[in-house]
Amino acid sequence: MPQKDREVTVNLRHTMAGALFASAALLISSAHAADLIAIITPSHDNPFFKAEADGAEAKAKELGYDVLSLVHDDDANKQSELIDTAIARGAKAIILDNAGADATVAAVKKAKDAGVPSFLIDREINASGVALAQIVSNNYQGAQLGAQKFVKLMGEKGNFVELVGKESDTNAGIRSKGYHDVIDDYPDMKMVSRQSANWSQPEAFSKMESILQASPNIKGVISGNDTMAMGAEAALKAAGRKDVIVVGFDGSNDVRDSIMQGGIKATVLQPAYQGAQLAVEQADAYVKTKTAPKSEKQLMDCVLIDDSNAGKLETFQLKP
Repeated sequence: MPQKDREVTVNLRHTMAGALFASAALLISSAHAADLIAIITPSHDNPFFKAEADGAEAKAKELGYDVLSLVHDDDANKQSELIDTAIARGAKAIILDNAGADATVAAVKKAKDAGVPSFLIDREINASGVALAQIVSNNYQGAQLGAQKFVKLMGEKGNFVELVGKESDTNAGIRSKGYHDVIDDYPDMKMVSRQSANWSQPEAFSKMESILQASPNIKGVISGNDTMAMGAEAALKAAGRKDVIVVGFDGSNDVRDSIMQGGIKATVLQPAYQGAQLAVEQADAYVKTKTAPKSEKQLMDCVLIDDSNAGKLETFQLKP
């Protein structure tokens, strides 16, 4: 073969090899994107949200997905940017504990319009048909459990304080209603203060200090979540008020330990880890077979935790 023809043949082979390599790289890249699930939650400083993220990530990896785990810090604008990131990265589904019942609707719709289904956990949004699933704890049922225990611990009478979560969070209102639908049936139970501590332990500590100064004659505190309960308990302990009954909501390890040490008296377990894993399983079914959940809104019942079963509690799960 003449030298010139050999050069043409060699160059053609190099060109074909390059094209094949580029095609293979593109296929690998596409397969990688197709296997991605994005998990977006509030800050992992709160053990509840960390448990959600850990549960979702563990299940996604078990099912063969790559995971993009992101935190929106309850900032709706940041959440919208993170959803943009998930879409741009080619996520096949988004697992989301959202940053506001109203503020989240547009962001979830944006993902839906881009072909990326959202599976919501823990918090509902004020719209139906936008997310494929909204898997939440039965907050009303759980709050009633907590309130019934609180009333019993209080001996059905006495002054009490309610610490409420973030006002923009639907769960805060639902839990408060569940509490009051029980407590308000007892005329000798008197609420002397109701304040929002925005799910925050430091804020609950500060609010509890102020409440104690204004209303020292209190017998109990019922809290919308465990981090606020821990803040209240710390303020009460600092003031030497070990006599005050505290009940929380979530089922965190911190409150479990407090219950077992005789501090906080009870909490309500909402199955964060289990709910997050269920969301990933439903996302997997949709990605692989286009099978949508039978119902968009799904409730998971809560369980009362006190000194009788606290020893079985671990990372928002009750062990056998």
